[in-house]
Amino acid sequence: MKVDLGEFVGIFVEEAREHLDAMESLLLALSPNRVDGEMLNALFRAAHSIKGGAATFGLDEVAGLAHVAESLLDRLRDQRLALSADIVDALLVATDVMRAQIAAFEGHAAVPAPQVEAARAQLSALAGPVAVPAPAAWPALPAEAPLAMPPSAALPAPVVAAAEANEATEAAGPLAGEGVAFGFFEDMPEPLAGAVPASSAMAEPPAASASAGLPAPSAGPGAAHAGHESSSIRVSVDKVDQIINLVGELVIIQSMLAQHAQSETPQQIERLRSGLDLLDRNTRSLQEAAMAVRMMPISAVFSRFPRLARDLAQRLGKEVEIRLEGEGTELDKGLIERIVDPLTHLVRNSLDHGLELPAERVAAGKPVAGAIALSARHEGGSIVIEVADDGRGLDRERILAKARERGMAVPEQPTDAQVWALIFEAGFSTAAAVTDVSGRGVGMDVVRRNIQALGGRVDIHSEKGRGTRIAVRLPLTLAILDGLSVACGGEVFIVPLAFIVESLRAEGDAVRSVAGAGRVLRIRGRYLPVVALHEVLGLSGGTPPGADGIFIVLETEGQRIALFVDALLGQHQVVIKSLEANYRKVAGISGATIMGDGRVALILDAAGLGRQAASSVRLPSPLESAGAFLSTEPLPA
Repeated sequence: MKVDLGEFVGIFVEEAREHLDAMESLLLALSPNRVDGEMLNALFRAAHSIKGGAATFGLDEVAGLAHVAESLLDRLRDQRLALSADIVDALLVATDVMRAQIAAFEGHAAVPAPQVEAARAQLSALAGPVAVPAPAAWPALPAEAPLAMPPSAALPAPVVAAAEANEATEAAGPLAGEGVAFGFFEDMPEPLAGAVPASSAMAEPPAASASAGLPAPSAGPGAAHAGHESSSIRVSVDKVDQIINLVGELVIIQSMLAQHAQSETPQQIERLRSGLDLLDRNTRSLQEAAMAVRMMPISAVFSRFPRLARDLAQRLGKEVEIRLEGEGTELDKGLIERIVDPLTHLVRNSLDHGLELPAERVAAGKPVAGAIALSARHEGGSIVIEVADDGRGLDRERILAKARERGMAVPEQPTDAQVWALIFEAGFSTAAAVTDVSGRGVGMDVVRRNIQALGGRVDIHSEKGRGTRIAVRLPLTLAILDGLSVACGGEVFIVPLAFIVESLRAEGDAVRSVAGAGRVLRIRGRYLPVVALHEVLGLSGGTPPGADGIFIVLETEGQRIALFVDALLGQHQVVIKSLEANYRKVAGISGATIMGDGRVALILDAAGLGRQAASSVRLPSPLESAGAFLSTEPLPA
């Protein structure tokens, strides 16, 4: 029976990547001074699995490179070869090449043949020549001699390692009259007595189907930009069982409510209300269980940084130790895929700008190897990811001098938070020279923009000579949002709770105009730019700022603004619906949701409103010295 391997392609690609990730992690944990036999065995098994799977799908180059790596690992685990840093480097390069080959199989750019051959040659050179023992001569036996072996007889030839036996078999060439194939097979039923065997001419040789291989998928639109994002996740059976049980409970409750709804007696109405409460609890539980299915451990992101730090440290002439904490912390798969680039830049920045050279660290009384710690933890409905180093820390005076040199708006007596926020400005860099690693001022502004696009924020804590800690706070999921519903111009809007500091009613003279540049609100001696929501969105019937409305203080991108609305309605947990599939991007709006009464409410983009306030009110933010710019008359009501 011929088996269509096409349905197994996705499984092969996913498992191959898992094996390559495992190999990379094991190689980074290996040390020439502390060889672990179990780790070498695990590496060998991973390489062997990749070789077998690649051969099944006709990926001969992948199988060949995996075979050479397997042979080298076999010598290491049999202690016929000593582990060295060069061997680890060569095996890491081989994993990179195989990963690129797997991507090419999916339709991405092909791997240049010289790159593959260089990786193979490097492994072969380190492994040394393969000595395959020649078989011992067998004594001639009479044609009719009985077949027997004494119990004490020794084997006539030495036992060779599995990898060497493979190489000896391949060197001998194909076996005459034999077909060799890898594949998926099904057991066939035993033939009936007296059945006529099928003609050999009708049977397809196994080698024919295997040699043809499986064509790689054609590159679809945007394949070059698709990257390494997976469209599937592995889910624990316990999570699926929990969802099934909750769905069953909902069916029971629905049946119960339908029965109670047929009667209007007080007792039945009370039971109906009780059933609605139960339905609400079960619906929330089902929602949480369904969201848990999308949750993945952040180790999927953290696992790539030891390799990145190792390679970059070698280029920079530094030594680094990566520490990972909270790897089991879970967050939404959509966040996992979009947080990789910002965290990668933060790690590179810590290694390049934060950690000192070994000589500088020794002179400062620090260990030669710098430390970069990545940690993750849950705090309420958010996840906090921190990247910390024990390097030189941020230089406050140097940052301020650079900002003033570039003509940036800087408060007269800025707080540390305001100074650190300057490094997120586009094009800002204090690097003395531009290198291929950094120095152009491109990156940190993108980090902040990407984090805010996910509904999160970035906080920096730094001490000169002691190090820097950057904390990224994100929602646990992109599908659900905790928000405050507000009314403005007869419409309902949702303000994300993560950006709200406080809400208040202003005193009569607290709102003032800035000469030719908008309005500000004075709160406890500080001046905040005012953003009137009805003016930003062009709504009619909104309350003028300073009248009977409410100010909501939002903190975003290192500054605070005062958002003016007509009224506060209440706090809700809402399901986010994207608008971009059907509508163009609207400034100040990030999405929409459906309220309990069926109305559609727009979700406000707090970061976008903050940027709009910064551009309209031409004063330092926060406005520490705004008094000189303020009119003496309050705005009319």
